[in-house]
Amino acid sequence: MLNQLKKPFTVLMSAAMLAGVLAACGNNTEAGTTNSSSDSFYSASFENGKYTEPVSITTVFPIGSNVKFKNGENIDNNVHTKWAKETLGIDIKYLWTVSEQNTAYQTKLRLMLTSGQEMPDIVAFRGEPTLISDLIESGQFTDAGELFDKYASETYKQAMAEDPSVWNPYIRDGKRMGIPILENAYNNDPVMYIREDWLKAVGLKAPTTLDELEKVMDAFVNLDPDKNGKKDTTALSVGFKVNLNTWMSDSGWIFGMFGAMPNQWNLGADGTLVYGSIQPEMKPALAKMQDWMAKGYIDKEAGLYDEVKATEAFTAGKSGIIVGPYWMTGWPNPDLLKNVKGAQYKAYPLPAGPGGKIGRHGTLTSTGAVLINKDMKNKDAFFVYQNYLFDNWANPKEGGEFENGFAENYDFAFDPNGKVYPATETDKIPGGWVDPIRYTLTFDGAIIPSLRLNTLAKLAGGAEPTTLFEKDLSLSLPEQLEAAKIVIDQKAAIMPQMFTGVPTKTQLSKNDMLTKLEKEVLNKIIYGRASVDEFDSFVEQYLASGGEKVTEEVNEWYATVK
Repeated sequence: MLNQLKKPFTVLMSAAMLAGVLAACGNNTEAGTTNSSSDSFYSASFENGKYTEPVSITTVFPIGSNVKFKNGENIDNNVHTKWAKETLGIDIKYLWTVSEQNTAYQTKLRLMLTSGQEMPDIVAFRGEPTLISDLIESGQFTDAGELFDKYASETYKQAMAEDPSVWNPYIRDGKRMGIPILENAYNNDPVMYIREDWLKAVGLKAPTTLDELEKVMDAFVNLDPDKNGKKDTTALSVGFKVNLNTWMSDSGWIFGMFGAMPNQWNLGADGTLVYGSIQPEMKPALAKMQDWMAKGYIDKEAGLYDEVKATEAFTAGKSGIIVGPYWMTGWPNPDLLKNVKGAQYKAYPLPAGPGGKIGRHGTLTSTGAVLINKDMKNKDAFFVYQNYLFDNWANPKEGGEFENGFAENYDFAFDPNGKVYPATETDKIPGGWVDPIRYTLTFDGAIIPSLRLNTLAKLAGGAEPTTLFEKDLSLSLPEQLEAAKIVIDQKAAIMPQMFTGVPTKTQLSKNDMLTKLEKEVLNKIIYGRASVDEFDSFVEQYLASGGEKVTEEVNEWYATVK
């Protein structure tokens, strides 16, 4: 099974960021499956989990950089399309495919819309919410939620029920017009990584409070933690060129210590949605960042660094703390160990601010959807396909079809002794390793959102692995297990992004200007080029320049889904 968990970690990290594991077909009548007694449940004859005469699904597909082929195959004819036809009686037909580079996929979909072309049976899309909304508004797609209730297997339904808000972006007039594509929960939630050898060098322990954190940061800057006789270290690697609240080299947690979370919409005390960057709790956090910048705790170039660039000081051994997802234990943190002899780092919980407050951003458990054409002949076929993956791949069984991976000699192979080649020897797979799960209609097969991180945390707590999924994840790096456990242990600190709708009318016309204003003023405050008190006038200007109207429109949307 889970061969993406057995491959080299450079690939695993990508899988961790984007994917999870696949599943398969239920055996109950509600799920629309397996025996002739439930034939009437389907639009075509169906026996033993398979259509007796093949039915077709037409679709379109983006060829991403992680989609590779072998054996002369292509997206139209490959091990996945053959599996779908042989196992399920489903013939997948691609009207067109296109490289995912330079947003070509969404561009071509939009051209289909504007030219009035007939859409395929299903459209799966991750990304720009406006495009999904425009597809829905075209009138070519059906109430997918009604179909989901009728045809989805119990496993599929339980996975979707873990976070009912995933439906919110696709609700129109009370109808669920798109089926969310599920992702791994907590995948980008942050933990704190600290140079363990530096802590020992300065005689301090890992911080649990803001006061302790500042003592550690001061020591990392002023007590020569790398013992090279030079004052050439910083304490904290952050990069806020893009946002303050971001996926790696994060600084959102700093604001979380004061009850704020910038760059997203949060649930206010009165039950309405409020924009985090203009809340009063931002002010003391900005004052703290201004102080840290002045003291050299933060690199002077942090405002020019994106998330990846900001990691370089940490991996080069010039910074002592960085905050980001659990999977940083696979990339880029190990570069530190290569670059600095004797370096050690360890994951720790985020420290508490005044009053014991801890706050961090969360990870959306869906970033896209499947739309189903209202004129599709066999609408149940998508669920026969997806049910099978949820029931058999997402949490596979020992001895099951996907015990070792999706397909032999693609994402796994057996050595001469009949054992699966380990991750370090996937180069021995005839013709090379490829990942056919990337060919699937929803790009990653099927994901049960909570399964991966909760399993890693369980194993880190000392639980003996019993299931195939657990046994596979037990091979993970020990530091990754520990980081995942911290993510789960601190999940009460999550401040989720509450607005997942399409941009409102005023956002479309004013957002560029409002974002520019926000970045300019907040950066000036952090760099000490403006007083913290300028935050108050910034809030007034933000609201007067369209922010008040945006807040009104966002809450109009929220009233339709909460």
